[in-house]
Amino acid sequence: MLKPTYILPRMPPPIDLETVPVLKSLNRASRALANLKGQARTIPNQGILIDTLALQEAKASSEVENIVTTQDELFQADVFPDDPLSPAAKEVARYRDALRLGHRRLIETGGLVLNSTLIDMFRLLKNRDDAFRVTPGTALRNEKSGETVFIPPQDANEIIRLMTDLERFVNDDDRSDLDPLIKMALIHHQFESIHPFSDGNGRIGRILNVLYLTRTGLLDIPILYLSRHITRHKSNYYRLLQAVRDDSAWEEWVIFMLEAVAETADTTTLLVDGIGTQMHEVKHRLRMELPKLYSQDLLNNLFRHPYTRIEYVQNELGITRQTAARYLDTLSKNGFVEKHRAGKSNYFINTELVRLMMTVSDT
Repeated sequence: MLKPTYILPRMPPPIDLETVPVLKSLNRASRALANLKGQARTIPNQGILIDTLALQEAKASSEVENIVTTQDELFQADVFPDDPLSPAAKEVARYRDALRLGHRRLIETGGLVLNSTLIDMFRLLKNRDDAFRVTPGTALRNEKSGETVFIPPQDANEIIRLMTDLERFVNDDDRSDLDPLIKMALIHHQFESIHPFSDGNGRIGRILNVLYLTRTGLLDIPILYLSRHITRHKSNYYRLLQAVRDDSAWEEWVIFMLEAVAETADTTTLLVDGIGTQMHEVKHRLRMELPKLYSQDLLNNLFRHPYTRIEYVQNELGITRQTAARYLDTLSKNGFVEKHRAGKSNYFINTELVRLMMTVSDT
């Protein structure tokens, strides 16, 4: 039998969240996140990390919703955006674009995460023009049994009120003295419980996590993505979401999210360190083996686009198409990239970078 509808609390909930177990998890998460922030600063052009990791997150976040595509298909979609894509690949590519939109808006607003940004991300993600839910009837069901487990707010005005309160909580740093990582866990639960959109709430909620961490300064750029951790612990994630609604089990929920931050930060730090090492090695090789080709812009291109093409090199280096083609062919002949053909077009893969991304993502 369905339990009574969960009454969403004002944020923060009126309970002690800084318990000994929470603070222990918080300490580990804070250290791991600080290490990631520091390691990311060693990459000369941090746009490389945003572009490289965003597609990884788009794939992992969509897998939480059982939207599955291959790494190769996603990278090819990035190289040939006008080519036909599978529905899953289109959905994942739009998620990547929504994440980028959220980060751009964060910069444009001076560090505010606004409901208007969330709505625009939803519209981009779902390729539609509606906003918060206005039609009653939404219920969340168990994937396997089909049983209704939670009924979110149904009234359109209530959804707007709750989202307005949440927006204020997200952007008001003086409203509570909670650590931002604990606050992130509360924000995520409240957003998922309001369930403001007709679809895509999980993915928008996961973008909200990293935008919030960036606005607080815990990260310089949005590169901590919890989706892979959530995918691996999917049943526990949904169980704990509901345990808060049923039994006010906030402590267990917050600890789960803090552990997700710690483990994800450690994994991402390994990836960023690996990218930095590869960039250093490729830079040294280019200078030694192909000194006439070497430039920092070329190096950045090879790591910003694991799959690159002539047009990318041409535009980003400000050279002719003929010169860009010669550069890439030379790089291919010397083992820096692998040359492939799709239809009438060539593309070039930084295979060592792709192998690193795949290896770290499997750890």
